[in-house]
Amino acid sequence: MIEDEKIIDLFFERSEQGIRELDNKYGKVCHNLSYNIVNNRQDAEECVNDAYLGAWNAIPPARPNPLLSYIVKIVRNISLKIYWRKETAKRGGQYTIALEEIEACIADRKTVEEEIEVGELARIIEDFLDMLTLENRVIFMRRYWFADSYKDIAEFVGLSEKIISVRLTRIREKMKQYLMEREIFV
Repeated sequence: MIEDEKIIDLFFERSEQGIRELDNKYGKVCHNLSYNIVNNRQDAEECVNDAYLGAWNAIPPARPNPLLSYIVKIVRNISLKIYWRKETAKRGGQYTIALEEIEACIADRKTVEEEIEVGELARIIEDFLDMLTLENRVIFMRRYWFADSYKDIAEFVGLSEKIISVRLTRIREKMKQYLMEREIFV
C-alpha cells in the first residue's frame, strides 16, 4: 500500500491517481462507516464519492495528518447529513424540505457561547476517553464514531457480543458520572 504522504502529494499534484490510491487504501473503511449510518449501499457509495470530492477540493492547501481520520470525518459528516435528511423527509412535508433548501443561505444560529460550550464538552469527552483502557476506547469509538454493530465490534476485538454490550453500558455509565462531576448536565 502507498503511504499517506504519497497520496497527499498526488493530491497536491492534482493527479486523479490520488483519489484511486485513497480509495484503495481506505475505501473499505469509508464505505462501511457510511453504510452503517445510512443503511443503503447506493447512498453510502454516493457519500464516499462526495467525501473524496471534498478531500480533492480541500487538499491542497490542507495537508491532513493522519489522512484516515481526515477522510473518515468527511465521510461521517456527509453520511449523517444524508441520514438526517432522510429522517426529516419521513416526518416532514414540503415546508421542512423548503427550510432545508434555504438553510445554507441563513447565518448560523449558534452563539459564540454555544460554540465555546461545544468545544469545552468535546475536550472533556476527550479527557474521559483518555482515561479508558485502549480496548475500551476502541470499543467506544467503533460503536459511537464508526457506528459499528455489536457483532462487528466483537469480531474486531475478539470478544463476545454480550461482553461488548455490557462494556458499552458500563462505559456510558462512567461517562455520565464523569460529566456530572464536571457539572455537565446530561
